[in-house]
Amino acid sequence: MIRGWYTGASGMNAQQNRLNAISNNLANVDTAGYKRDITVSKNFSELLLRRTNADGVYSTPFGSADAAPVIGKLGLGVETNENYIDWTQGSFKVTNTKTDVAFSGKGFFVIDTPNGERYTRNGNFLIGKEGILETKDGYPVLGENGYIRVDNDKFFVNEDGVLYAEEDMSEIDRFKVVRFDNERYLQKMGNSMYSTNDISGPAYVAEGDERPTFMQGYTETSNVNVVNEMVQMIEVNRAYEANQKTISSEDSMMGTLWKTVSL
Repeated sequence: MIRGWYTGASGMNAQQNRLNAISNNLANVDTAGYKRDITVSKNFSELLLRRTNADGVYSTPFGSADAAPVIGKLGLGVETNENYIDWTQGSFKVTNTKTDVAFSGKGFFVIDTPNGERYTRNGNFLIGKEGILETKDGYPVLGENGYIRVDNDKFFVNEDGVLYAEEDMSEIDRFKVVRFDNERYLQKMGNSMYSTNDISGPAYVAEGDERPTFMQGYTETSNVNVVNEMVQMIEVNRAYEANQKTISSEDSMMGTLWKTVSL
């Protein structure tokens, strides 16, 4: 019966991790470029239960073998395996702001931060004091020639991500867009930014068919579906309560056993 306590407790911990991910998703439903987290759980190894009193031993040329029939399995609990990012494309929101840029397809903008390059799909940009295109947090957006410098918002972006000045149609720069071999394993750094690691592989510049299609005056919304997240939250609460009741039942049975033994 003590095993039942640990099994129920492991289930409660797994559901708590799911609830944390769902809460974070709901908190960022209006964050441009946000990608939802999904929590995956796995069960511990299961034990096979066999009928012990059955005539299940037979002889072979190599000795004897147990042919007792399997009557079921004994689970030993569950644990959180990983939190992975759902890279499903979000919908597009019209802002009619020249400095807002979104793209359809895979890829990331490159942002220069004090901690090195970071990557984002949040194209909600603005023009800084020095005429540099920046994020809302003041980090410069990188083009293929370095910082993207624009005197004002009198520019337009074509489908390939090239910026042109409206006055003389001169080319300013082209957005630097990167991809990764294993984008699923990028690490979230907050503010819709991501960093690379050994598993995701280094960033490489997207060219040709790998380069997405750009749209000026749009932002990509988060891919969080509020209804689905609320339904999952209800499921988590019910599963948490079920594990809690399991522990309470185990505790009651153990209390009854101790009273009986002590008599």
